[in-house]
Order: sequence, then C-alpha cells, then structure tokens
Amino acid sequence: MDLCDYPAHEIVRRLKKGEFSAVDVLESALHRIEEVDGRPGTLDPGEITAEDKQKLHAFLCVTRERALAQAQSVDHKLVHGEDPGPLAGVPFSVKDIFTVKGTRTTAGSKILSNFTAPYTATVVERLENAGAVMIGKVNMDEFAFGSSSESSAFQPAPRNPWDPSRTPGGSSGGSVASVASGEAVLSVGTDTAGSIRQPAAFTGLVGLKPTYGRVSRYGLIAAASSLDCTGMMARTAADAALTLQATAGEDPHDATTCTWPVPDYSAEIQRDVHGLRVGLSADYFNIIYPDMKSGQYEQRPISDEMKNIVLQAAQELAKLGVEIIENVPMCNTRYGIPAYFVISRVEKASNLHRFDGVKYGYRTNRAVENLEDLYKKTRGEGFGWQPKLRIMMGMYVSAAQYSAQYYRRALRVRTLIRRDFEQVFDPNGPYRLDALLTPTAPTPAFPIGEIYGDTVMMQYADQFTVPANHAGIPGLSFPGGLSAERLPVGLQLLGSDFSESTLLRLAHAHENATASAPWRRERPTVLK
Repeated sequence: MDLCDYPAHEIVRRLKKGEFSAVDVLESALHRIEEVDGRPGTLDPGEITAEDKQKLHAFLCVTRERALAQAQSVDHKLVHGEDPGPLAGVPFSVKDIFTVKGTRTTAGSKILSNFTAPYTATVVERLENAGAVMIGKVNMDEFAFGSSSESSAFQPAPRNPWDPSRTPGGSSGGSVASVASGEAVLSVGTDTAGSIRQPAAFTGLVGLKPTYGRVSRYGLIAAASSLDCTGMMARTAADAALTLQATAGEDPHDATTCTWPVPDYSAEIQRDVHGLRVGLSADYFNIIYPDMKSGQYEQRPISDEMKNIVLQAAQELAKLGVEIIENVPMCNTRYGIPAYFVISRVEKASNLHRFDGVKYGYRTNRAVENLEDLYKKTRGEGFGWQPKLRIMMGMYVSAAQYSAQYYRRALRVRTLIRRDFEQVFDPNGPYRLDALLTPTAPTPAFPIGEIYGDTVMMQYADQFTVPANHAGIPGLSFPGGLSAERLPVGLQLLGSDFSESTLLRLAHAHENATASAPWRRERPTVLK
C-alpha cells in the first residue's frame, strides 16, 4: 500500500511514531496525481481524447511549493519535539469554491478564470493550522450548479475513479475523485442540495454535511446562502471526525456559525451504539418527479438492489443492538426538490449579481457603449448556461407578481420539511429517532453525458439529500456496498441538529461490522 492510500488517522499515528515523514506522504500523493489525473481542465481544452477519458482530471492546479513548505514544517516540528497538529502531514484537496490566498479561485466558471484570492477561507486555514497539507484546488460544477461536475467551464471534467466513463457526482466531483483515487487523503467541499453526500456515495467515500452553522462558510463563494454548508469527504468515519474536529466552531468572520462548544468527535465515535433508534422511511425508497408530457407527478421506486443494501445495513446495525424503527412517515420529502428549485434560484440569482466585470474577474474584450452594455457582454460571455438558467428563473419567481405563488410558498414547504424531522427526532414523540437511514442517491454513478442537460432529472438525483439542507440538519453518506456493476452504493444517515457525533458513531460501527466483507477489499479501477 502506498502512503497516500492510508487513512488520515493512520498517517498521523505512523508519522508521529517516525515510520515516515510528511514529505514522504506528500511525494506519494504527488506521484499518484501524475499517474492517474491527466491534464487539468482549461477553458480551451480542444478535443477530448481517448486518453483523457481514462484519466480523472480532478485537479485544476497542484500547489506543490505550498504543500512542500507545509510538509517540511510538520517534519521540523516532529524533529524538535513539537506537536505538529491532529492532522499532521495529511494531504488534502480544496474544492475550487473556497478562496486560498495567492491562488486562483474560479468556482468552475470563466467569469472568475483570472481571479486570485486575497484571503484564505476559514476551513482551509483551520486544516492547515491542524498540520494538514494543502495539495491543490479541484474541479467542480460551475458555481456548484449541477450533480455531475460536467458543467464546469474547465474541461475535461472530473471522472469517477471506479469507472472513468461515469460521473463522480457533483458538484464536489473533483474532491471525491481526488480522495477515492489516493491523490489526496481528505477534501473540503460544499453541500447545497447534496453536493458532498451524492458524490461521496458515487465514489465509495464518507461525506459529511454538518448542521448549518457548525463549520464556517467564510471564504466560500456563495451559491444559495441559506442552504450552503461547508463539509468534508474522507475514506473513513474516523477521518471525517478528525476533520470536523479541526474545522468546526465559531468564526468571527461568519455570523451564521454556532457558538456551541465543539465535541470530541474522535472520542464520541468509539462509543457503543447499543440502544440507539434508527428509522426507515418508505418515502425515501421512491423518486417522485413531474412528468413533462403528462404534467402529473410520477412515482418510481428505487431498484431492489439499492433498497436491499439499505436493509442489509439496517440488519448489521440491529446486530449491534440498534433498534430499527420501520414505517417512519416523511411525507414532505417529495416536495424537497420543487422547493429547492425556487429557493435556491432566488438566492443564486442574488449572489451572482456581484459578478459583473467591474471590480474583479473576467471582463469582456469587446467594445461597449455604456455600463449596462459592459454588464450584458461580460455576463453573457463569462457565465455558462447553468448560471444563466438559474439567474433567469430566480428573477422570475421572485418578481412581485409571482413571489406569493412561488417563493413564499416554497418557504412554507421548507418549514413543513423541517417539521417532519422535528417530529421524528423529538425525544418525547412517537418515534424518538436518533437517526434516519436512507439511500444517499437513487442510483449508483450514471454515465457521463447520460442526463447532463436535463436540469430536472439531474436535480432529482438529490431528492434524498436536499431535505437535510432545507431543514439545516446534519447528513452523512457512507459506503454500503457495491452494485452488480461493481459501483459504490452510498447510504445516508440524517439526524437532529448538532448530532454529528451520533451519525459518525453509527457509520463507524457499520464500518467495523463490515470490515471483512468482500466488497470492502475492492479498489477503484484506476488503481488496479
């Protein structure tokens, strides 16, 4: 096993024992990038070749010098008996929606293709202060608008390490591709409707969306501010706990962060799960979507294969003393995507207004007649079709004559979704759940190009994840097995506010219980 393939907690343990150096770990990760990543995405990629289709294209830039300086600093501290931090020497990648001082930060868009960040996001700063080594910035859907990472202005887009003909999911596709392939050990990303959990499910990783306000969003280029959450992707629940420990907590730069103390997540996940109550809901075993031809809502059950993997995980937890509660009603889950369509687009239209070619970022080279003409040409050239679509829809549904019909109604639906969770997690209610167990996504990773361009069906890949964003609660995706096509299947745990410890504890217990399962020994195609 190469050093870059070890989980973060194992790297830290062995590093502190002197078995290898932080520079050794970094060199292993850099070598893996050279082996599997291929050329980075650019605005003018030319032809996508057969070789391109076998590579991952996770990274937009590799910050070699910065990483080397950080790794050398960790080794220097170890030599001199100083504490290098709880994530000492662990290489991590950063979704290119976070600012890092002195590096280009694009959010996957042409309109920010020449923007160099003047400050560093809090989550990145805290990871570096914990001894982690930032190895580079990774590709993503443009402004996090998408579920496959195909909408990035920088092509070739990221591919799935388990099958490069398939999407790694999105919008944090570059993040999961880098971690699943060993190019990085951890990654930080964002989750607005499932953009951490869905790609984690597609690539066999643990993906955590914390409670809204648990981790700072300072330095995050906002998509939909009331839904955006900073989170992390890792190979194990223990690594996710370590990363959350290092990044959670109040931030004076972000007024939405919580002031509650940060628990010792690494200690919490070791606790016994006996006696916890985990629910199953039939509302998470069906996709309900509008049929464009009939205009009616249609219901499509997930495959028996996907459902059985969820039920098998429930059985494993039951063997550990977890009480499984069936038939938990979550009747407003079906409205999560329609409400998201409205709320997110209003907020995204508002957030995207700042990109106009005046203060920073891309500006048209064509002659302009006045300021309005500058705006039109810059935004027309700088934005891809996904941002344009969202701006137009957001402006429409928030207009005075339509606000009550769409936006205000969507806000009321969000309250109903939140109420569903409050009722099932109420310790004095009829269900008294500690967590809800669901599929993360309705299918394994789909082929590149299969549904890209179909905004509605692309969005419905997030039907099981978006309710957590509406409610502000934590959600955790963890590996549940492999499909018949040998693709990862992700399971999701949802919990009450600030119950990350419980979710991580359950995922860690499942991890240990299935450690000897044959599917745990399989590796992504690019590593075979």
